[in-house]
Amino acid sequence: MKLIKHGGVTSPRGFKANGLSAGIKRSGKTDLSLIYCDQSVPTVGVFTKNSIKAAPLLVTQEHLRNHSAQAIVANSGNANCFTGDFGLIYARQTAELAGALLGAEASEVLVSSTGIIGKPLPFLKIKKALPALVKGASVSGGHRAALGIMTTDLVAKEVAVSIQLSSGDKVTIGACAKGSGMIEPNMATMLGFITTDAAVSASMLQKLLKRAVEYSFNRITVDGCMSTNDMVTLMANGLAKNTMITRPGKDYNKFYEALHYVCLDLAKKIVMDGEGATKFLEITVNGAKTEKEAKDIAMKVANSNLVKTAAYGSNPNWGRVAGAVGTLGLDITEKTLKIKFTSFKKKNIQIFIDLNRGRQSATVYTSDLSIDYVKINGKYS
Repeated sequence: MKLIKHGGVTSPRGFKANGLSAGIKRSGKTDLSLIYCDQSVPTVGVFTKNSIKAAPLLVTQEHLRNHSAQAIVANSGNANCFTGDFGLIYARQTAELAGALLGAEASEVLVSSTGIIGKPLPFLKIKKALPALVKGASVSGGHRAALGIMTTDLVAKEVAVSIQLSSGDKVTIGACAKGSGMIEPNMATMLGFITTDAAVSASMLQKLLKRAVEYSFNRITVDGCMSTNDMVTLMANGLAKNTMITRPGKDYNKFYEALHYVCLDLAKKIVMDGEGATKFLEITVNGAKTEKEAKDIAMKVANSNLVKTAAYGSNPNWGRVAGAVGTLGLDITEKTLKIKFTSFKKKNIQIFIDLNRGRQSATVYTSDLSIDYVKINGKYS
């Protein structure tokens, strides 16, 4: 596998993108993005498990029933959530207008939003900006698209890799994501858009994406708050002209390893860019009876405000870790529990927990909880 320098969502062959300011954000920063290819291609998605779902997410789920898409239009600065019937109308009209400009069916356009919940979407601004968004799309527009989905993010999050399949065909996977706060598994308040020029059947794409998300985006937390808007999509246009991956095997495994790398890289970047974050924590639980048990305990530690503030204060308080482990009420005792960690004074901290009750393990990632997190979210409106 080869990491592509300055790679992103347009690194795979056949994808174009753009991002511009439609005036949704008061700051005037980039807030509207487009990612597309010239024809409808196999596309799948994974979505938040929050029962309150934003209008664009509902529309995208509806459009992905046929497991194909040609474009994604995403805006930041407004979540278009809890906006009633007009929220759905505006989400559908965004897809219709973008489709008409791209020569695509509305059902082949996915829509996504992120930002403030409960405020009407400024649809007329989006409508006015769409022609320029489409006209300016290019192979070099991936970074602009990554900028257009940012909210409280401090940096754009992009990555791309290439691999060689057993046939010798070169395949590329590229992606961009946003996320900084309101981060909790299933999924987090994040958007992730992944593209590839590999030929992969829709059924295999869904399995690959679900598995990759489980071991990346579903293993991070910043503040334990689940979003209403998060989604990750994967588009595969087949321009690499490899023999289509239709079942598990050598090429399936190679592709998964690359996809997992891309997802985990973005997931870690989201944590490192956590609102007000100064430390990056990697928490590994060993000796569990099941993988779920290991993950659940790791998440309890990761979401402990006492552990997170201790990390912020460079205070190696192992008692707070032990207290978090015990909150699940499992048969774990002082005699069997082992805890060790690296220096809390460093930016990257590793916490190792051994339950000594089985052979399963899990690793999750989080950030510390700083004074700036409170300031950022206290003023966010």
